Amino acid sequence: MTNEIKIASYRIKRYWMYLAATLVAIITPFIQIGGNQIFLLSFDKKQLHLMGVAFDMQELYMMPFLLMFMFLGIFAVTAIGGRAWCGWSCPQTIFRVIYRDLIETKILGLRRIKNKQKEPNWKEPKNAIKRIIAIILWAGLALLAAADFMWYFIPPADFFTYMQNPMDHTVLLGFIIGVAAFLVYDVVFLQENFCVYVCPYSRVQSVLYDDDTVQAIYSTKRGGNIYNESKEKIIFKQKDLPNENDECTACQSCVTVCPTHIDIRKGAQLECINCLECVDACTSVMGKLGKESLVQWSSTNEVEKNTKTKLIRGKTIMYAAALLIIIGMLFVMGGKKEYMLLNINKTTQLYKIKADNEVANNFLLLFQNTQKKNYTYSIKIVGKYAGMFEIKKFTDFKLSHGKMAKKVIQLSTKQRIVNDNTKDTPITVTLKAYAKEDPDVIFVLRDAVFIYPRADKLK
Repeated sequence: MTNEIKIASYRIKRYWMYLAATLVAIITPFIQIGGNQIFLLSFDKKQLHLMGVAFDMQELYMMPFLLMFMFLGIFAVTAIGGRAWCGWSCPQTIFRVIYRDLIETKILGLRRIKNKQKEPNWKEPKNAIKRIIAIILWAGLALLAAADFMWYFIPPADFFTYMQNPMDHTVLLGFIIGVAAFLVYDVVFLQENFCVYVCPYSRVQSVLYDDDTVQAIYSTKRGGNIYNESKEKIIFKQKDLPNENDECTACQSCVTVCPTHIDIRKGAQLECINCLECVDACTSVMGKLGKESLVQWSSTNEVEKNTKTKLIRGKTIMYAAALLIIIGMLFVMGGKKEYMLLNINKTTQLYKIKADNEVANNFLLLFQNTQKKNYTYSIKIVGKYAGMFEIKKFTDFKLSHGKMAKKVIQLSTKQRIVNDNTKDTPITVTLKAYAKEDPDVIFVLRDAVFIYPRADKLK
């Protein structure tokens, strides 16, 4: 009974992991903090929402760090646990399990869990009808998955509002149908060929693995060599094993259960997604003989060299250090979050000389209120030139949340700041724009380049 409980241990654990990943994927778009999504990449509003903080397009300097964190995180997980992501959390794997193991196998009885390589006879009318039913069921789930995918780009509240009049939002409708159609083709027809031929991750894994990487490994020391050095199969039946102590029964259970159609006894292969179906299968067979599985989720060092797997090693320490640095940079960049936006551009006229040698420069300012409230904005000069320049042609104004406004201001000075007869001189003047309702929080500092004329142009 103990062996039977152990047989499906990895499969059942995977199913729970799939359920958790599915719930996270569905629930996450609905979580808000302070009125902002926990994660949203909105092309419509040109914003990135991260942990309840909204970053506008001008603040997407965080995106490279997020991408680096994602890729380095996957690389670190691969170095430690092999393709654990592929077998335990990847949407492709989850979708295939739902379609193949739940719909085709459990609901319609077209397949057997223990034999994923045997295709049903689709020429039989009964099987053909069942397949059509399976595709229809999956198409419905694919539409739900496509909608969930879009919720990471369009908040669910906006999404459902748009879908009340779908013909007014044909682009969104087209994306949903397109993603759903791809999922139907991918899961029903492309199948695990996506993992083997399309996904670049399988090509990367070989440079990330080492002898301490945990993966599905067949023990040649106990089971015997089923393949020669040229990877050609030489053993087809147990009686052909050269050593009577070799324990492999040549039952092929680890082969027939593999969703990517490989033989784990051949060694590490890029097609292996670490789903551990072969481990469960071998555990079932060897358990009936009172022996441990010949295929284990372990490392090469532990299975072949009888040395303990080192989780903390040079490679993992470097990954951990890199991830900590990126997290630190994310916090630093996040701390620079601005609660209003301001762009300053100089007009085409370099400067204007008025009476009494007053020099004036005009600037075009683009304000944007990125907050959820309406604010009244003002502007002033700060820094070493605060008492030397004056702001003209500007009055405080109110701006609704999410709105933008263009303002033309004039900086002028009557003081002789530079006395240079050879050239015009650029002077950097620091401007502080702020919301009068909350000036200590909602403000930005921007530099405006003031062009001061050469001395011979002044009286």
